[in-house]
Amino acid sequence: MLSGRAFRVQLVMQGQRELFDYWLRSADGRRMPARSDLDPLKVPRLLPFIGLIDVRDGLDEASFRLAGTRLHEIYGQEITGKRTGEVFSGDATPYWHRIHDRVVAKGVPLHGVVRGPAQGRDHIVVFWLRLPLSEDGGRVDRILCYDVAGPMADARGHKERSLPCYPRVHPQSQSLTRRVQCG
Repeated sequence: MLSGRAFRVQLVMQGQRELFDYWLRSADGRRMPARSDLDPLKVPRLLPFIGLIDVRDGLDEASFRLAGTRLHEIYGQEITGKRTGEVFSGDATPYWHRIHDRVVAKGVPLHGVVRGPAQGRDHIVVFWLRLPLSEDGGRVDRILCYDVAGPMADARGHKERSLPCYPRVHPQSQSLTRRVQCG
């Protein structure tokens, strides 16, 4: 397991580092914070890119409790209230299931980059971060998400046509550790 410092160094986007730092501070020395430890107003700049997946009833029933406005652009639909299986569809389904399963099973943060985060969204590259949350301090019951499309040619323009094209990534189970770093 990577230390918090080693994990942070691997984060590519500034927003990922800011959210990870806030997550660590909120944990206050514990393995992970609870949802009740978080105050969204402490990271207002990041809110459009943040989502919260409720996994209390298991991954098959997991759903987005909230989703920032930029996530609509990334996933091509409003995802608040939707099950993860509806959001992470097509070829992306096994990829995201492995990621979320690992966060829940191990209780560790993960990050990575993927092209085509959902069916029909192959033109988008997403830098993502998944952070476990636990009300009881042990069992992961929610996943704090940070997803940002990038890098963009014009930081002010968030239109899909300004997003770069990268080769599609097809992670495989055995190579997951090379593509996704955990802490």
